Amino acid sequence: MGRVEYWNDARAPHPNSLVPACGVLAVDDAGRILLQRRRDTGQWALPMGKQELGETPTACATRETHEETGVLVEITGLLGIYSDPGHIVAYTDGEVRQEYEVTFLARPTGGAPAANDEASQVGWFAVAELGGLDIHPTMRRQIDHFLSGRFPHFD
Repeated sequence: MGRVEYWNDARAPHPNSLVPACGVLAVDDAGRILLQRRRDTGQWALPMGKQELGETPTACATRETHEETGVLVEITGLLGIYSDPGHIVAYTDGEVRQEYEVTFLARPTGGAPAANDEASQVGWFAVAELGGLDIHPTMRRQIDHFLSGRFPHFD
């Protein structure tokens, strides 16, 4: 399923759902950040996905990270809660979501970066490499909050 992201864009469709999503900003011992290249948009992103019924936010974040990157993580803190009404995600099936993301901090405990059905590439990136990557502005905002030490962040 494809998707288009809008941020403070008057052309964005009106949302028809609000779905909790959880993910992580994982940092390894070398200070590199784990990112995946999304197959649906081609942009680099933190691993994140929809929370399922019966699942805690931290369980969702660790599950999604493993599914999308192949990396096992341990939650170490909270980066923030992001629910900007100006961030809209329109899916090809007609669902249009307002952003609602809980992003945790994490460290790797096992596994290895691997491409999959959702990510065409997965890797660890040094801060100096981030500027050369196509990262959606709302995802870059979360990374910048981490890099500047401005967390936990609450929208």
